[in-house]
Amino acid sequence: MVAGNGTVQGTLTLAGLPIGNVEDAPPRLLRALEEARIIAAEDTRRLRQFATRAGVRLGGAQGARVVSYYDANESRRTDELLEDLREGRDVVVVTDAGMPGVSDPGYRLAAACADEGIRVTAIPGPSAVTTALVVSGLPTDRFCFEGFPPRKGLASHLAELAGERRTMVFFESPHRIAATLAAMAEAFGADRRAAVCRELTKTYEEVRRGGLGELAAWAAEGVKGEVSVVVEGMRPAAAAASDEDLAAAVAALEEEGVRRKEAIGRVAREAGVPKRRVYDLVHGISGAQ
Repeated sequence: MVAGNGTVQGTLTLAGLPIGNVEDAPPRLLRALEEARIIAAEDTRRLRQFATRAGVRLGGAQGARVVSYYDANESRRTDELLEDLREGRDVVVVTDAGMPGVSDPGYRLAAACADEGIRVTAIPGPSAVTTALVVSGLPTDRFCFEGFPPRKGLASHLAELAGERRTMVFFESPHRIAATLAAMAEAFGADRRAAVCRELTKTYEEVRRGGLGELAAWAAEGVKGEVSVVVEGMRPAAAAASDEDLAAAVAALEEEGVRRKEAIGRVAREAGVPKRRVYDLVHGISGAQ
């Protein structure tokens, strides 16, 4: 690509690697890795392992310059790679699995190239987001990707998503999945439908479906491998439930002798709304939605 000053610029290629099964690698990806001169990889060791399994020689006979490009060095490496691109050298960016820039390094360099008018292209590949979505059994017509839930402020973050009507897709680490599912059950309701997708496209692939409360109890026993979580959005009927109706329903149950805690839980389940919302309404907490 020719820049405004007449110099030839390189092209940035964001290349998606298989999320598990090496046989999912498209021919265009393998050819790009063999022809590459500079490859920026989230984990250079894992890239070389993938190349060996796929029967690819990185950079062909001439060999490619393979550099690390991960969270800790992304800022510094972006500047270095941007200079390569300015000087006419093509750069291929890969992550451990899936598309660069989607909860992985790549966005910063792509944005910098876009700002400077440097060509950015992609080699699309398998995505854990859409793979988990389509095998979940939940609605696929409208969805949103929420990435990794925050380590701090998880409850408030999920509370903000409680009214989301689109199907939500999350990533999570195996050692945090039980706590996250429990927090989701509290924020969205224990009966909200969800699916935990583990080790997608790999030998021990597993898709566990059920209510969030049920899935949280299952995950408490321990989960291994890469995990994606798909959660059903709030149903329209639940979204339409008014604060007054919810509070009145709890009051009616209490008059029948049902304890308040149990009444709150029952109303939340039947209305398909988070228990926290009903609790806040009943106790007059400011900001209840």
